[in-house]
Amino acid sequence: MTSHVHLDSSREASALRHQSFAECESAKQPSLAGVSPRAVQRVAVIGAGTMGTGIAITALDAGFDVLLLEQDGTALDRGVARIQAHYASRTRAGKVTAAQAADREGRLRAGLDWGGLAEVDLVVEAVFEELGVKQAVFRRIDALARPGAVLASNTSYLDLDAIAAATRRPQDVIGLHFFSPAQVMRLLEVVRGQASSPDVLATGLAMGRRLGKVPVLTGNAFGFIGNRLYSAYRRQCEFMVEEGAWPEQIDAALEAFGFAMGPFAVADLSGLDIAWRMRQAQAASRAAGARYVHVADRLCERGRLGRKAGAGYYRYEEGGTTVRPLVDEAVHALIRQCRADKGIEARHLAASEIVRRAMLAIVNEAALLLAEGVAAHATDVDVVLVNGYGFPRREGGAVFWARERGEAALSEDLAWLAEVSGAGAVRGDACVLLEAER
Repeated sequence: MTSHVHLDSSREASALRHQSFAECESAKQPSLAGVSPRAVQRVAVIGAGTMGTGIAITALDAGFDVLLLEQDGTALDRGVARIQAHYASRTRAGKVTAAQAADREGRLRAGLDWGGLAEVDLVVEAVFEELGVKQAVFRRIDALARPGAVLASNTSYLDLDAIAAATRRPQDVIGLHFFSPAQVMRLLEVVRGQASSPDVLATGLAMGRRLGKVPVLTGNAFGFIGNRLYSAYRRQCEFMVEEGAWPEQIDAALEAFGFAMGPFAVADLSGLDIAWRMRQAQAASRAAGARYVHVADRLCERGRLGRKAGAGYYRYEEGGTTVRPLVDEAVHALIRQCRADKGIEARHLAASEIVRRAMLAIVNEAALLLAEGVAAHATDVDVVLVNGYGFPRREGGAVFWARERGEAALSEDLAWLAEVSGAGAVRGDACVLLEAER
């Protein structure tokens, strides 16, 4: 009995309780109390790439009828083949029966004729992450979808209001930001546009729950909650590379802390070109003189776009069924050159400093997000990190970690972070993360 009491009062048990509470809390939206969601059974997914097919699988698994649309026949065929291969492997692994797989595949229609949009209740756009491309798709959806259909974009960082403006019904537009692979990751960011009507937001949250996701409501700001936090985390890790740590050292320290993968291994896996495009989109709004690390840009310029190109922060070697990341001296040479260009003398960074700075960068950005009203609850930050970014559940989340430190220590920590981060650092107010405790 005593060991049971000890376990319940342990830090890990407390962190897990915090995460469960946070997930319940994020589902509560007082502003939507009493608002009924719209009925959804027929879903269209536009774009048959990795993300689009992942969303289609998720919807089929949850019992929806799915229409998968493309404008390119080859891409459509590839997408359908990917879905069929998914169910074949699930059947082989005993995760679904042959009858269940047949039922799910039977509820899928795929085609190049977008006229079928007239019959669906909700449309999810999952095309290339470029504003002009998405606006063109939404103009076409607007012309074909029935009145009252929910129009959703899977954008991960673009301005949802600019996408909604391409339609005559911005009140019906929301963001449904799935995380890759969509059929596996539990997080779903439901993005509120300026004009999104309450029943459309309620529909997005209800849809997320029916899909078996953990839906979190977020305001429309660059990167929403998740990518905004992750950008701050990765930026801080890049600062540490510039100061003297190697990418593999940072990855090792953060994986030892409990992250599923380090930031540079993640960057290689998702493709360095995605973040490169995001930085280019942000270049005009970047504060003049703000600290900027050029390492990732230099890698992209050399065609080192990550695992898909066989090289990024690491070099990749095929070994049977696995792809192994290998430390590459060419990357070290490139980093040394970037340091030399700025006259930076490399110093040793201990694993404890790496973890502390990475965590504080997330905490600082969380404070800024809350102050701006992008996140509704402080604990939403922890729900997003654990369910979308491989943050260790047993650590509770960045807000849990921040609250453990206490107000005085945290304030001191954030002042130190601003100092080591250099020009352009914006310091968040720790109080907003601690208020819910009072």
